[in-house]
Amino acid sequence: MAGLINNLLILFLVFQNICLGFRSPLSVFKRYKDTTRSLSSECLGSDQTVISLGLSDFALDIRMPGVTPKQSDTYLCMSVPLPVDDEAYVVDFKPHASMDTVHHMLLFGCNEPSSTENYWDCDEGTCKDKSNILYAWARNAPPTRLPKGVGFRVGGETGGRFFVLQVHYGDISAFRDKHKDCSGVTLHLTHQKQPLIAGMYLMMSVNTVIPPGEKVVDADIACHYKRFPMHLFAYRVHTHRLGKVVSGYRVRNGQWTLIGRQSPQLPQAFYPVERPVDISYDDILAARCVFSGEGRTTETHIGGTANDEMCNFYIMYYMEAKHAVSYMTCTQNANPEMFRNIPQEANIPIPVKSDMLKMTHGHHEETKDTDKSSLLQQAKKEEEEILGQDFHIEEAVEWPGLDLKLGQVSGLALDPEHNLVIFHRGDHVWDENSFDSKFVYQQRGLGPIEQNTILVLNPSNAKLLHSMGKSLFYLPHGLSIDKNGNYWVTDVALHQVFKLGADDKEPLLILGVALQPGSDRNHFCQPTDVAVDPITGSIYVSDGYCNSRIIQFSPNGLYVMQWGEGTETSSGRARPGQFHIPHSLALIPDFNQLCVADRENGRIQCFRLETGEFLREIKHKSFGRELFAVSYVPGGLLFAVNGMPYPGETEPVQGFVMNFSTGEIISTFIPLRKSFEMPHDVVASEDKTVYVGDVLARAVWKFVSTEKMEHRSVKKAGIEVQEIKESEAIVEARLKSKPESTDPVKKQEKQHSVQQASTGVPFVLITTLLIIPVVVLLAILVFIRWRKTTVYGADGEHKLDSSSGRILGRLRGKGGGGLNLGNFFASHKGYSRKGFDRLSTEGSDQEKDEDDGTDSEEECSAPPPAPSSS
Repeated sequence: MAGLINNLLILFLVFQNICLGFRSPLSVFKRYKDTTRSLSSECLGSDQTVISLGLSDFALDIRMPGVTPKQSDTYLCMSVPLPVDDEAYVVDFKPHASMDTVHHMLLFGCNEPSSTENYWDCDEGTCKDKSNILYAWARNAPPTRLPKGVGFRVGGETGGRFFVLQVHYGDISAFRDKHKDCSGVTLHLTHQKQPLIAGMYLMMSVNTVIPPGEKVVDADIACHYKRFPMHLFAYRVHTHRLGKVVSGYRVRNGQWTLIGRQSPQLPQAFYPVERPVDISYDDILAARCVFSGEGRTTETHIGGTANDEMCNFYIMYYMEAKHAVSYMTCTQNANPEMFRNIPQEANIPIPVKSDMLKMTHGHHEETKDTDKSSLLQQAKKEEEEILGQDFHIEEAVEWPGLDLKLGQVSGLALDPEHNLVIFHRGDHVWDENSFDSKFVYQQRGLGPIEQNTILVLNPSNAKLLHSMGKSLFYLPHGLSIDKNGNYWVTDVALHQVFKLGADDKEPLLILGVALQPGSDRNHFCQPTDVAVDPITGSIYVSDGYCNSRIIQFSPNGLYVMQWGEGTETSSGRARPGQFHIPHSLALIPDFNQLCVADRENGRIQCFRLETGEFLREIKHKSFGRELFAVSYVPGGLLFAVNGMPYPGETEPVQGFVMNFSTGEIISTFIPLRKSFEMPHDVVASEDKTVYVGDVLARAVWKFVSTEKMEHRSVKKAGIEVQEIKESEAIVEARLKSKPESTDPVKKQEKQHSVQQASTGVPFVLITTLLIIPVVVLLAILVFIRWRKTTVYGADGEHKLDSSSGRILGRLRGKGGGGLNLGNFFASHKGYSRKGFDRLSTEGSDQEKDEDDGTDSEEECSAPPPAPSSS
């Protein structure tokens, strides 16, 4: 037995060593990549630019030399010479870039950069001679990968001698702290000749004109291929804002084969060719860009500025080294007639979700020209699907968050991890003594709030995950969280707006002048809320209790525009664009709108984001005179809470669920525990979980959707079952008194199924783990039989047979399910039960131990099994 186990262990160790012995050809470079520092605010020293990776390989680190862009949409370039004179090959890339700061990077190869400066504005150009794109990195896009045995040839007599890195910084709000950026890429180069050489084929339209207002404009490119065969492995598309879809094909004997098709509004990196495509002599390479001139008032031409257009289809290929050409172009349409037969897919735009629009070019100034019809159609489709459901909102009565000890709760939000964030006033209160007639805060002598005013809670159990905001605020009010997890808050006493990082003690951005109310571009007067556009990064502030306006700022806090005016009390009814305390904001990127809870006018007003143009009003009698807060959920749901009714009025204080498109009230909700006193803010998640914060009750309620569900609680015989019936029945049961089955056979089957699902476990290891328990079990059974034979002598066999059921019953758990080692060892003389019984629970509920009658308080007698023959 010992020999068998030793052999199995040796086999396992040998197999493990064999597995560890296999490594990819780039394993050395991968080790280097794993240990390379990922730097965002500091740079590698110049002495570490080149790192040896062996006799023939080395790494070249190409980084921005600690730059701080001054404005959004900045393109910066820098160059690095090839550190060797002889020919080398680039075989792998490792990017170093943060999505928070870098929009995209391009790496070019050439012989003469456009500048000799440490870095320069790319408007001056990248290279003076022809350049070749070697690598592209974009946010939310796959990295460029070269097939095995393929490399870009550099240096020597024919390859480029300089690398030029272009980095596009889109939104520079992350540079508010003035840190230095060192984004870039590390190249793995080798002197070993590669059998296959990579190159770039650029197809580009040079004479396309897009008429204003024209819905569909095609730009077609086609060239005959007259060189040695090449094999395509990646492609990239590029247009500006008017491009809808770009497609590339190989045309051979009239047959169109797709190379790649992509929306240019997605991250413009290189995407892998899904199926291998080879190009032979006399094939035709064809490409089409589809544009729309809607929204433009003048003709749009091909050019390099943001208001021009481009139609580019890049193809990354490889060829045999002896025939390799590193760069080829096609700028004509050799056969316009053949485009009558282009596959229909080339004419169908690819829908792009709103959260991807910023991932394209980052030209914020062009946002006004963006055609959002496809986004609106998609959002309306999602809205129809959600609003087609019948649901109601009820309080989650078991949620413990209602019992938290809070100050006046002024703001709520959900962070990117869906945690609940609460903004409260600690031991400060807003009362009649807080401000004078000119809205100057009168209680500065109290100092800032000494408690943490921002609390992050687990939404399920209300446990505190994180807290911050101590000694920063006097009277907190509004709270929102942008897509990057930054907190945006307002303080009505300080008359300021703050941007805070989730882990930062100091604000990243401050708008307004502390403790100074005002109505110009640099001052607020008791600002109430903030909203940040996830696409453009624009900041919208509702200002406020003593101003009646919405102000738009750029992502870095520069004033852009404002709209709104005070309500004329003499007119009786407030006109569109008039406010009486714009109290809460809800930004709806799906529909390009900003909705405002116009508190004292008891309504919601919605405006176009870019212009502030009034679009519509949502007002219901059940709102009463005051509407405090509004929140939007993607898919078309709008949530709101109103205020307490005035004397003589009957509309109760409650929450509302509305259809965003129609404004119709779908449902209302009120708490079951406590009552609303002054619900001040509301926030909802995509699963329609709703949180309401009350400034007077100093509480937060959680409400959950009961859409298409029937909730039923059944408590019987210690079993609690909650059945939820949806389109597919989901039944969950929690057994309170019945212990979980510990049948070893079932456990073994479960473990076996898990092991099968794990594709990374070696087959021999699985086999070994399965054999060992079987061998141990057989050894135990043999030992039992030998023991009984020894004890009973000649009659032992018969007695063993007659008591086999009893012995095996003691070896098995209840139901005869498996082996109970606790009871087995306890049946032998000299064994102490101390410290072991509690670990062995198998079979203890239904068996009475024959040696110790006090083991079980509950006896379950059963007739002994009939004797069986051996």
